[in-house]
Amino acid sequence: MARKLTLTLLRELQDEIVSCRACPRLTRYREEVARVKRRAFREEIYWGRPVPGFGDPAAELVIVGLAPAAHGANRTGRMFTGDRSGDFLFAALHRCGFANQALSRSRADGLVLRGAYITAPCRCAPPWNKPLPVELQRCAPFLSRELALLPRLKVILALGAIGFRAVLDHLARQGQGVPSPRPAFGHGVNIPIGNGRQLLASYHVSQQNTQTGKLTPAMFDAVLGQARLWIDKTA
Repeated sequence: MARKLTLTLLRELQDEIVSCRACPRLTRYREEVARVKRRAFREEIYWGRPVPGFGDPAAELVIVGLAPAAHGANRTGRMFTGDRSGDFLFAALHRCGFANQALSRSRADGLVLRGAYITAPCRCAPPWNKPLPVELQRCAPFLSRELALLPRLKVILALGAIGFRAVLDHLARQGQGVPSPRPAFGHGVNIPIGNGRQLLASYHVSQQNTQTGKLTPAMFDAVLGQARLWIDKTA
């Protein structure tokens, strides 16, 4: 019964996210991208709306990214689906047992996350991949409500500094364990956040990081390995 209620509440929240038009700049941009399209995808119908989180409602690991890519999730309607960042992420999740397959191209491609959930602090594709502070503030309640609906959560993995700050802001709003002074973002940072939970940090899986070698598969596997060890330790 608890699982059925969680699913219902998550779906209701996802529907609310998809219908959001709170940020005029982001609304204009995501819809313009969906109308103009990239030449390689000109025959496709773009999603062009806010993108909700997705994954296992019994997730013990939550991955917090940045925002939908203009021609990735803004096209496919699912986080990290249909772009190079997703290729890197899902291959790693598959290697570590958090996904049933290593590639994700569409919402109907059969991808299933196992014990993991993926979300972001900004639900609309932002120009130049840079949401404004006020836009992140408007979106913040969605992240807090989403995390609250995942009762088995043990590890939050933040990808990049913006995702890391968004998680710390969420914890502060909830009166949960935020260390003082507030920790700085860094790849491999590992912070206890109360209630037996951990916050991990990694460089974002963006092409800018993965193609330059700033973030390698081995580096990311090591962070996911930390998450797996903590989840298994607290089972």
